[in-house]
Amino acid sequence: MEVPDFSSDEERVARVDEYGFERPAGSDAEELVSDYQAVLSRRAIKWRKLLQGSRLQRSLKVKRYIRKGIPNEYRSLIWMTVSGAQGQMENNPNYYKKLLEMEEDTKLVESIRTDINRTFPDNVQFRRTTNPSFLQPLFNVLVAYGNHNKTIGYCQGMNFVAGYLLIVTKDEEKSFWLLDSLIKKIVPDFYSPTMIGLKTDQEVLGHLVRLKVPAVAQLMEQHNVMWTLVVSRWFICLFIDILPVEKIFTEPGRLPLTVIAKLREISGAQLDDQS
Repeated sequence: MEVPDFSSDEERVARVDEYGFERPAGSDAEELVSDYQAVLSRRAIKWRKLLQGSRLQRSLKVKRYIRKGIPNEYRSLIWMTVSGAQGQMENNPNYYKKLLEMEEDTKLVESIRTDINRTFPDNVQFRRTTNPSFLQPLFNVLVAYGNHNKTIGYCQGMNFVAGYLLIVTKDEEKSFWLLDSLIKKIVPDFYSPTMIGLKTDQEVLGHLVRLKVPAVAQLMEQHNVMWTLVVSRWFICLFIDILPVEKIFTEPGRLPLTVIAKLREISGAQLDDQS
């Protein structure tokens, strides 16, 4: 897919980052990027050497590199490889095209159209006045996924996830297979009819706040504020419209996995008791 070109408008380019997001007036982003450029350059050189001459294989070295950050120019390749999406796409040629050719599901299409214009309002690539715009590719990806997974269809928040994948890959089919891999392997219960995974992780966050910042937890309890009212959007969008772009889909913090697993177990049990 062709990438929107803003080179003819120098003033606009200065206000738009490499992902298409407009920088606020007086932003110091350029200075921060400049200071960090040396680190990014060294990292890019290491990735370039790693990828020369051979297919990427999972290893401790690759894992270490991923933890430090994947350069933007290699992100699509690495995500497609390590997620298994590349293999799925290669093993199912023309499947994406067939999904788009299926008979229209009116309810699915209406749900997607309701949300699609709300996707990244501060990103110039998701405006109808941009040519080409990501809105039609985003619509296609979401319709294809809804036809592919009838159980989930479309759920609010998926537009931001699929939209971000398009920003990175610039490719509809790759974005579809990454979305499928993400929902199937990473957050399998987030977009299910019960959303049990989403509810559980919200409870996990509540436990973590009580452990790490009890003053915040106490304030929430004093005002009878439910975690779901505050964080549902964060989780359902996978923090994509909350965190800086470079922090999206990075590895979680250093909390031991055994602790996270235990917290999920406790939270899941609590949700079962409430149901």
